[in-house]
Amino acid sequence: MTDQELLSRISCDPKILRGKPVIKGTRLSVDYILNLMAHGSSIDEILDEYGGLQRDDIRACLLFASKSLSDTAFRAAHEAAEQRHPAKGDAFQQAHGPEYGV
Repeated sequence: MTDQELLSRISCDPKILRGKPVIKGTRLSVDYILNLMAHGSSIDEILDEYGGLQRDDIRACLLFASKSLSDTAFRAAHEAAEQRHPAKGDAFQQAHGPEYGV
């Protein structure tokens, strides 16, 4: 799965958890999933606990965190693109385009 496909699983909507990045279609924030993993939960345990999630949702959280840490402009651009086009799944590409290889 490409970065773009993974990142399309993450949404930032000011009406959901005050705009925190969440797994699309849920109220599970990226930081909540990362916190579960930091405290020892495995991907399989998280998937068992939250039946609607898929393994790629967890991978999307990890990639989102990685991009956020490596590029300080990434999160703001991702959120801005989501707010302009919340129905589109390619907000990352709209915000960053081909320079990120997506």
